Amino acid sequence: MCSIVQAKGYKTRTRLVNIKKAKYGLNSVSLMLSLTLTGLKLKNPLMLAAGIMGTTGGSLKRIADNGAGAVITKSLGIEPTSGHNNPTMVEVDCGYLNAMGLPNPSYKNFQQEIDIARGAGVPVIASIFGGCALDFSEIAGVLDAEAFELNVSCPHAHGYGAYIGTDPALVEDITSAVKAETDAPVWVKLTPNVTDIKIIGLAAQRGGADAVVAINTVRGMAIDINSGYPILGNRFGGLSGSAIKPVAIKCVYDLYDVLKIPVIGVGGISDWKDAIEFIMAGAVAVEIGSAVGKNINIFKDISSGMETFLAKKGWTINDIYGMVHKI
Repeated sequence: MCSIVQAKGYKTRTRLVNIKKAKYGLNSVSLMLSLTLTGLKLKNPLMLAAGIMGTTGGSLKRIADNGAGAVITKSLGIEPTSGHNNPTMVEVDCGYLNAMGLPNPSYKNFQQEIDIARGAGVPVIASIFGGCALDFSEIAGVLDAEAFELNVSCPHAHGYGAYIGTDPALVEDITSAVKAETDAPVWVKLTPNVTDIKIIGLAAQRGGADAVVAINTVRGMAIDINSGYPILGNRFGGLSGSAIKPVAIKCVYDLYDVLKIPVIGVGGISDWKDAIEFIMAGAVAVEIGSAVGKNINIFKDISSGMETFLAKKGWTINDIYGMVHKI
């Protein structure tokens, strides 16, 4: 038996879970996986993560046509950039290391791609980056998208991403600046390369973020033992894939406990069981990246697996949301 204190804690956690369910629009089993996320209607909680198949409107539309509930563009900056020198990506035993360096055509040349992607009928979220609040607010004030995901977490682009996303004051300032420039929802993508991700999440919330996304890649490195040289052109990069899933799950779990805004999970999702695990940890929705490269139909596969699992258990997506916090 649990103590009275433990019992009270259980009831409090359960009440908070129920409040969050109602607030974030998680629907009943009659609608299966559909939900409303920061005002956006999604047919399922599965989204394309930034950086994968997100460089053209055609590729974004293809992913949406293959079952994604929403798609997120490659990160867009003020000016066109070519990124780091090759090699920029390498497969390792536990996933992928990449150091692309945020190559992009500039937001100024991307609106038509977003408009093409909209043809699939799902929300198109623009991932944007900059070196300061003015950069972010400029892009958000001009670009037309269903929402903005602020990349303050890329681990391998000097002066951008995690270089500013590890500072709570900067994260709050950037988020606030973007909120002042757009009526679209603003999501802040957080880096795991910090001592305590909750501090950064709370800073984003104070800045007015509508949601946070956890996590971006984990800093990593690979070396060619025959030459002694780092394999990546940038020497180090970000690790993605199945190896980082436990890290991402813990970050989602921690953020759920302290934030009043939704948490979107990302990192190492390759099947329906991974998606279920993230939602049980407290993610309202999830993003899928690396696994798309090996299976273009992964969104349909995961949706089908989730529906079968829920039906077998007699649960709704409402029931599993934040489930681990009830224990």
